[in-house]
Amino acid sequence: MISQLIGDWLGILHTSWADDRYDLCTMPRAIDALDARLIAELAAHPRMGVMELSRRLDVARGTAQARLDKLQARGVVTGFGPEISPAALGYEVLAFTTIEITQGRLADVVAHLRDIPEVLEVQATTGDGDLHCRVVAHTNAHLQQVINRILEVHGIQRTSSQIATTVEIPYRVLPLIERELEGDAASHQ
Repeated sequence: MISQLIGDWLGILHTSWADDRYDLCTMPRAIDALDARLIAELAAHPRMGVMELSRRLDVARGTAQARLDKLQARGVVTGFGPEISPAALGYEVLAFTTIEITQGRLADVVAHLRDIPEVLEVQATTGDGDLHCRVVAHTNAHLQQVINRILEVHGIQRTSSQIATTVEIPYRVLPLIERELEGDAASHQ
């Protein structure tokens, strides 16, 4: 009897997996409509207090605070700091540097890069190169000094850099939040 139930259950489970197709509308959501509205409000008004946020969302203050706390705890909301323009601080050159490293030297290279203030971001990547860095400098000559400083650590085999001429689409995540709101609205129709 039990083996028959397990077999039936596995058959149903297998059939449902086989019939599922990759569809963004049926994938589990990390946030719901209220979370998305909360994030959108905070993105539009980063200095807004929880009371005002709860008023705009038409929920209790405790609900807004609890949702915000959960989003932070889950790593969805990662900060509330001001967005800073390196160009406005005099770092007018933006470049992307790809670094190929010697096997086993990742930790040393990353520790070294962390000590260079002009290295704003480092991502480990697949494909050509091992690390992709966002780097800023005051001038092209200063960029060369930054690259020379990057090369000071043992373990770097090669670098390649590209200077950004303009920023066509700045870093953004709000379109993802808007998609969540659209998906939630579609599911309620």
